[in-house]
Amino acid sequence: MIYLDHHATTPVDARVLETMLPFFTEKFGNAASRQHRWGWDASDAVEQARKQIAALIGAGSKDIVFTSGATEANNLAIKGLARATEGTERADVRRDHIVTIATEHQAVLDPIGRLHRQGWRVTVVPVESDGLVDVKLLDDAITERTLLVSVMTANNEIGVLQPIRAIADAAHAKGALLHTDAVQAIGKVPFDVGALDVDFASISAHKVYGPKGVGALYVRRRRDIKIAAEIDGGGHERGMRSGTLNVPGIVGFGRAADIAREEMPAESKRVAALRDRLLERLKAATDGLSVNGAMPPRLPGNLNVSFAGIDGEALLVSLDDIAVSSGAACTQAEPSHVLTALGLPKERALASLRFGIGRSTTVEDVDYAAEKISSVVARLRQMSPV
Repeated sequence: MIYLDHHATTPVDARVLETMLPFFTEKFGNAASRQHRWGWDASDAVEQARKQIAALIGAGSKDIVFTSGATEANNLAIKGLARATEGTERADVRRDHIVTIATEHQAVLDPIGRLHRQGWRVTVVPVESDGLVDVKLLDDAITERTLLVSVMTANNEIGVLQPIRAIADAAHAKGALLHTDAVQAIGKVPFDVGALDVDFASISAHKVYGPKGVGALYVRRRRDIKIAAEIDGGGHERGMRSGTLNVPGIVGFGRAADIAREEMPAESKRVAALRDRLLERLKAATDGLSVNGAMPPRLPGNLNVSFAGIDGEALLVSLDDIAVSSGAACTQAEPSHVLTALGLPKERALASLRFGIGRSTTVEDVDYAAEKISSVVARLRQMSPV
């Protein structure tokens, strides 16, 4: 099997696993236990990881709030901010409006949708055919009553990189705050919360060769930024997220962040070259191929392409030894909301593949995948009545 689905998840790096293992056995303490060595060791390890993760994104260690993953971090930022402001302003000046874009992950769209059902006003800004948002159009959607703008840094399907600094400037000019789902970006492209001027950023360990089940929310330390906890019960993480910390996972996240920070420049260059090689070989061997989304700006390891005249589900089933994903929920015969937001017709969206090239991908993997996919596409076209 060849794994080309690194946007879905990544294997735990052997160096990360080695760092984690002692915290399952002899260093098993609860980081909240302040009375003995086991607790002190666990707490020290957590704070070390907090510094490592903060260093990856240009933050201070006290800005990092640990969560169970990016989905929880997104919910904490969006719903936590909204609930912290409810009842604190006069009705005529209350900020009760949220702005996002059509290609966001469901982990952002769903919590915003829940707030909308509870009475919050929401504006979903469309994107251009290349997947990028028009900052002027976004700026027009932001009003003096906008509390939060939420735009992901790198799209999880098409890999396009949004102009986050320009979006932050537009939001802040009208007194709104900016949240970004940075899950796919960290460790792949430079991401600095100070340079980008973001107020909240959601990140996850398992997209940077760390373990599943651990993530974090960056929260800018500013007097007027308050978040209501979504989980109560002990006041952990400065009162923003109660619960016993996942010490082995957090330690692994910290090590993964260190590796990403050290190796990202060289790794991103290598991965981008493999991505370009895959695209060139697919183009050379396959007619009717089109790239979905801007290229550039795009994640170095991302490629999302459509094949004209192909049934997407049949294509995926035929790739039995290559792990890729479709841009469509094929079992429901419904296209991806990201691809339809680009204006793709249903047939093209359903005939799309997303490739996620990563740390373990080799030239041989890419060449084999290109050859196999091209031959499958040719065979399916021969079988098609169209």
